[in-house]
Amino acid sequence: MTTSSFGRTLAPLALAAFMAGCSMMPSYERPEPPVSAQWPTNGLDDQGLQGGQGQALQQWQAFVEDANLRALIEQSLRNNRDLRVATLAIAQARAQYSLAGAGPFPTISAGVTGQRQSSGDDSSITSTYSGGLMVSAWEIDFFGRLASLTEAARAQFLSTAYAREAVQTSLIAGVASAWLNMQTATAMVELTEQTLTTRQESQKLTQLRFDNGVASALELRQVESLSASARATLAEQKRAKAQAINALTLLVGQEIDPQLLATSTLPLDIFADVPAGLPSDLLIRRPDIQQAEWSLRSANANIGAARAAFFPSISLTASAGSVSSHLSDLFSSGTFGWSIAPQALLPIFDAGRNRARLEGAEVARDIAVAQYEKAIQSAFSEVSDALAGRATLGEQLQAQQDLVTAEQKRYELSDLLYRSGVASFLDALDAQRSLFSAQQAVLQTRATLLANRVELYRVLGGGWDAEADLSTPAATSTAQEG
Repeated sequence: MTTSSFGRTLAPLALAAFMAGCSMMPSYERPEPPVSAQWPTNGLDDQGLQGGQGQALQQWQAFVEDANLRALIEQSLRNNRDLRVATLAIAQARAQYSLAGAGPFPTISAGVTGQRQSSGDDSSITSTYSGGLMVSAWEIDFFGRLASLTEAARAQFLSTAYAREAVQTSLIAGVASAWLNMQTATAMVELTEQTLTTRQESQKLTQLRFDNGVASALELRQVESLSASARATLAEQKRAKAQAINALTLLVGQEIDPQLLATSTLPLDIFADVPAGLPSDLLIRRPDIQQAEWSLRSANANIGAARAAFFPSISLTASAGSVSSHLSDLFSSGTFGWSIAPQALLPIFDAGRNRARLEGAEVARDIAVAQYEKAIQSAFSEVSDALAGRATLGEQLQAQQDLVTAEQKRYELSDLLYRSGVASFLDALDAQRSLFSAQQAVLQTRATLLANRVELYRVLGGGWDAEADLSTPAATSTAQEG
């Protein structure tokens, strides 16, 4: 048969392959979020979020105002091992996607075969050599099995890309939180050192008054107790500072330049506050929720592959090339030949294997739905908690600062009255203890308020940008570019 007749024979098969692709995948429908459409107020004002159209996520550089903290975050993005593993997982998922995407295409190989045989003891030995192109077991995807597997791999790839974004968001928030803990511990150490110095001076004065018979032994023991308490608190705060630096070093992934650990006054604008009027559907754009949704899409696509297994599997093996009885003449004077061997297999009895695979795929899809809904519920709860903190921490900090002012005046007055012999020493000690507790509470409340902003950054999926619209998730763009 001539080359033209060979081409005419292959044409219907090529057309059938081109037209193949009937999909058995269920139509994907995003599950309804199992949470309220509005954020809970619980009697609190200014929750900061409301219903509306989706907005873009804010870049972390716009969220962090401190230059040293920015440098630490940049180092963590380069060196953190968890983020590195998540990035490598994207490369692995990309390779799996490429492998699945090659499934619908034939594998064409070039090969040479030889055969020598004899039909009896007295017959001569005949030789046959052939060489050319071969297509081995090319599955024509009539029912979309390979297309479903490709879609499942693509969805898993995008899920992995979003997982990397979730790790990065958590890493940035983790570095900011660890840095904030270190700065708060440093401020606590400085406050405690100042308090200890004041108490030690008071102890020396009381000791002198005791030696001269002016102060009682009870007064001396009381001031000694205050000094010992301050020394114990100082040791505790120094330990907390060292542990915070260790945690920060682990997140950054390398030794930290001491200059980047410089003391900060922790102004309230060091982290951008969430503006009022952000939309509630910003929550859906959290990377972990997007990761769960693309995992659900992958599970949905696997159902299509499991359904297609119930239908005939059509494959094609073909070869075309030169045939000769002498190897040396194979490509010079050999005879052109070709062969086509289509095959259709319809499962009749498989002991329930295909049914079990389909049921397993459907259950996996149901599990993915539950995980997606759980991710939304967890995110909703986290944002609600963070917004509750945002609504009350500012007032709490102001009240704590007012308390420090009052306690400072009380302490000065009590000390003056005591030195004048009007008030008892116990009143002065009580005022001193209350002032120290109030000063500690201010530092802790300020740290809690700033930590709340870091938490809002994390639970909103990496921030917010009220001026920019987001029509395509960042992870999708990143994954598709890759």
